[in-house]
Parts: sequence; structure tokens; C-alpha cells
Amino acid sequence: MAKQAKSDRQKVIDDIRKKQKGADKRRGYMIVGVCVVVALLIVGAAAYRPVMNWIDLRGFEDLDLESIGAPASACGKVETKPAEGSNDHIPTGTPVVYDDAPPAFGPHWNELNVAPAPMDDKFYFADERPELESLVHNLEHGYTIVWYDETIADDEDAVTELQAVAKKFPGTDNYRYKFIAAPWTSDDADGAEFPDGQHIAYTHWSAGGEGETDPEKAEGVWQYCSEFSGEALEEFMIDYPYLDSPEPDAM
Repeated sequence: MAKQAKSDRQKVIDDIRKKQKGADKRRGYMIVGVCVVVALLIVGAAAYRPVMNWIDLRGFEDLDLESIGAPASACGKVETKPAEGSNDHIPTGTPVVYDDAPPAFGPHWNELNVAPAPMDDKFYFADERPELESLVHNLEHGYTIVWYDETIADDEDAVTELQAVAKKFPGTDNYRYKFIAAPWTSDDADGAEFPDGQHIAYTHWSAGGEGETDPEKAEGVWQYCSEFSGEALEEFMIDYPYLDSPEPDAM
């Protein structure tokens, strides 16, 4: 009888151990499953924004430049001032303090692969933007630069809009597409803030007219906007094409 009781107890113990092992295995599967789900969520979150950016950009492909963004009324009048600094090359790495925010002309760097910035790069985020001294060299070569401030940089839709605009000026073969969209940061590295309520600035270094060679006629050109306007940009680039610059034939 005692032997039978011992056998029954052992069976109960074995059943408990078996159930415990099963529970441990199921718990292990659950932990693995949760880890997999978390990993997929992390990967999905990382991929979500690039995918959505791609989808958003596709939506602009069939739009004309003038149809993108706000109407031209979002921008103020074009402003100009006498320009200087053409062919004023200073050693790369030497900082320049520009009087204007942003600059439209002035001394600039001149080093292969550094200044001017390459024509095939049309849009920059803050952490990848060339130095101002390089971009001013682009202006000397006839580029139009669209500068955007921190307010725009913090707005994903506004940034996507500018990225889409940059894609309207592809490649390096057509000099009419000398265009760059670049961030402006109102800190010691860049300079003062844009005028109150303005978050976009178009700049161009004009020679004073297409084919003009008299440096006394050169001028910097600005147009500030509260938000991006493709309509205003198109008119700006028609009025101030790449040919109207100190060195239009240089890339």
C-alpha cells in the first residue's frame, strides 16, 4: 500500500514537472515572439518615414513648379544691393562673416570638390550642407539658392515640398537647372535670422544683366517669403537666370 502511495506521489510530481516544463517552453516562445514583434515595429518605424517621403514626393512629379506651395503673394518684393567679391577667392577653411542673412555675394572658397558645391546635389539637410563660403561660390556661377530656416526644417510637409522642388532641377547637363535648396541656421555659424515672419529666402548673384561684364553693375538679389512659393520662384529664376551672373559658364 505504501509502495502504491509512493508511486502515485511520483506520478503527481512527474505530471507537475511536465506541466512546468511545458509552461516554461510556452513562456520562452512568448518572449521570443514579443522580441520579434518589437524588432519588426522598430524596423517598421525606421522604414515608415522614408517610404512615406517617397510616396509624398511621387505626388509632386506631375505638378508644374508654379503649382507647388503657396501663391506668389506669400513672398515680398525682390530686393537688391550692389555686389562685390567676384573672383575674390580666399583659402578654403578661412571663415567669412557675411553682412546679409543669407548672403547673395561676397568672398568665397575655391577648391576642387569643395567649392563650389557639386551641381548634382540639389537639396541639403543641416547636417550635410556645404559651408556658406562654398555656396557663395555657387551663387557666383549663376545658381539660385532657396534657403529655408528652422521653422521649415521642423515641418516635415514643408521639407518634403522643397525636396520635390529640388527634383524639378535634375542633373548637371542643363545649366538652367543651377538650383540648390539649403538650410539657414540663425546661429554663430551662419548669422542673423530672416526678417520677422519670413522663413524662405531666394538669392541670386546678378551681373547686372545677361552678358554684362562691368563689375560695377553687379548686385545681390533677395526675395523673402513666409512659406515656399513655386510661383514666385519660377518668376525669380526667369528674371534672374544663370546667364545673369559673374561666371555663368562655370559649373
